[in-house]
Amino acid sequence: MPFLVSLLVVTVMVLAIVDIILRDQSQVKHLPKPVWLILVILMPLIGSILWFALGREWPERQAAPRAPQFAPWASAPPAPPTVRREERSTEQQLADLEREIEEDRLRAELARRRSQQDGPGRS
Repeated sequence: MPFLVSLLVVTVMVLAIVDIILRDQSQVKHLPKPVWLILVILMPLIGSILWFALGREWPERQAAPRAPQFAPWASAPPAPPTVRREERSTEQQLADLEREIEEDRLRAELARRRSQQDGPGRS
């Protein structure tokens, strides 16, 4: 058990020393960086605890956006509309459009010819 405590103290001390060295001077509070290093080296446990509690500037926490809470009896909110993304390129879309136009033209021509054939023969 004493081995684990010693290992924990050494680990915390090493982490504090690395953090002090890598931290920018503008993010160090109350004492200069060299004084913090000496403090952590001479008093590993207390110096490390003081460093992490008082010596460094912690980034401000932003409140995480909360998901809206819905009552179980209320209906679920409608799903947002999904936008289907075309996988085809613009050239492929234009080629398909030209084919459709040509098919419509051919169908109209075929219908016109059928009506001409049926028209004179029936009269």
